[in-house]
Amino acid sequence: MRVEELKEVESIAEAIKARLSTTHDKNDFEVVVPLMLMRQAMRTKRIFTTVLGSIAGISLLVGGIGIMNIMLASVSERTKEIGIRRALGATQKDILSQFMTETTVLACVGGLLGVSLGMIIPWVVGSATDMTTIVTWWSPILAFSVSAATGLLFGIYPANQAAQLSPVEAIRSE
Repeated sequence: MRVEELKEVESIAEAIKARLSTTHDKNDFEVVVPLMLMRQAMRTKRIFTTVLGSIAGISLLVGGIGIMNIMLASVSERTKEIGIRRALGATQKDILSQFMTETTVLACVGGLLGVSLGMIIPWVVGSATDMTTIVTWWSPILAFSVSAATGLLFGIYPANQAAQLSPVEAIRSE
């Protein structure tokens, strides 16, 4: 059956179901409305997107904490070096920029590896199966940008800790 007005589709489908129910003793029919199928597919897609977004958010958090821990370990291992640099005239800004640069490089290398895998895996899946995989042009750019931003965000605390070290206390530490 074809309905002229989109807003009437559901009410007409219900009317058809009601009419068929009165003329059939058993429920041996099915009324399929493509509009309802499309809405169900959109709901499923939204749920899928939410789940994947949550997994990505958790992964970013874990990755950021990993970067922060690596940089905190680097600061604690290089305390004496930081103290010597400060004693020789390096400013807090110099130390801060040094560690922020290291954090950014670390995050960008990880981002490049992740983007590379994100480009290669769909290609392999598409080649090995009949599935068509689509990688939009903006996805790798967004992924790399988020990776770099995560590194910068989680690198601020360790870099600030390094910059705040007292030169005398840092040189004295073992």
